Amino acid sequence: MSIADVQRSIALSTTPADEFSELSRKRQREVFFQLPEPVRRAVVEDMDRDQLRGFVRWLDPDEGTDVLGYADDRTREAVLERLDADRRERIEFLLGFSPESAAGMMHLDYVTVGRDRSFEEVARRVRRHEERTGRLPVVFVTNGDELLGELPGQTLAMTDRASAELVDYVEETSVVGYDTPEDGVIDVFRANPESSVAVLDDDGTLLGVIHAEDLLRVVEEEAGETLYEFTGVQEEESVLDGPLSKVRNRYKWLVINLGTAFLAAGTVGVFEDTIAAFTLLAVYMPVVAGMGGNAGTQSMAVTVRGLAFGQISLATGGRAILNEVIAGAANGLITGVLVAIIASVFNQSPLLGLVLGVSMVLNLVIAGFFGTVIPLALDRIGKDPATSATIFITTATDVLGFFVFLGLAQAVL
Repeated sequence: MSIADVQRSIALSTTPADEFSELSRKRQREVFFQLPEPVRRAVVEDMDRDQLRGFVRWLDPDEGTDVLGYADDRTREAVLERLDADRRERIEFLLGFSPESAAGMMHLDYVTVGRDRSFEEVARRVRRHEERTGRLPVVFVTNGDELLGELPGQTLAMTDRASAELVDYVEETSVVGYDTPEDGVIDVFRANPESSVAVLDDDGTLLGVIHAEDLLRVVEEEAGETLYEFTGVQEEESVLDGPLSKVRNRYKWLVINLGTAFLAAGTVGVFEDTIAAFTLLAVYMPVVAGMGGNAGTQSMAVTVRGLAFGQISLATGGRAILNEVIAGAANGLITGVLVAIIASVFNQSPLLGLVLGVSMVLNLVIAGFFGTVIPLALDRIGKDPATSATIFITTATDVLGFFVFLGLAQAVL
């Protein structure tokens, strides 16, 4: 059975814990952390305490912490009491931090050594840690309470231990505070793409380490959230959800879109007589609206990305707005000429081609303007532009695009 089949079986089961418990230990770990969050929670909540303990005791402490985060307080305490002392201590330590902070992402697979230690002593510390945990630790070198940096793993194998000084091989490592949010940790890795980052307490005490691969889960989740927000789908919705759950998560957004669709339809209704006299206009209306919507979404995507990286705000966005308007005019001219030629040749109507060409230019200018201004304005008032901007941009390009196109047609044709 493939992982996708197993996940589907667990998600659709009325007793997900029973389905999950039939898997091997290795398979359980592989499947669990690829399940959507609501399904993970359902599996943990359906487990009895023996099943939960049996699962957690085979996981790394940071993974066990994630699993127990889905359990209620009484179950969590009961499971912790039955774990071995070292694992219980580590998990209790990690549970004390926010799961969405640097401390919630960190591992405890590290050892600290003083700068005056020998390579032989460091090698013994590394071997003891590996024997106890089954994982190679990151080696951090300190000078008293001060973190000097990281000792690369390959140094232990390639250095003449008898004559080398430990401090000569220390490499600087990036650090973050324990309460740094996930996106802040990602920013640190972007600026300094090392393999690991040290997590410090308020007083500079070393608490843990975050590896670059630990960010993959966070980046994937953020990408999924952005896509969900962009399309009006709630973050907790999963591809494995049933139809009723999907209806409940989506209908409000669709009702809002229905309202804006009626607004666009009302604009078209104003020009009912014009459309009746020139029925070809109805054929080209979706072209005008679709091009405007696509161009507006492109401008929005660039603007939202600029907001996310702190490159732009409403106060400093004048140049960006102008650039998008000019780009919209240029792209409108290119596509407008093409659609004008097509309409003139196939419909034998140069005037219709002229109306379409001018409408395309104006609508892409409108798209560039609103695709930039709306996200900036929403950000200014504290709203998430990725969640809300699309519907307003589409409404603006549809309503104003139809008004321009049909208004020009009424005046010219």
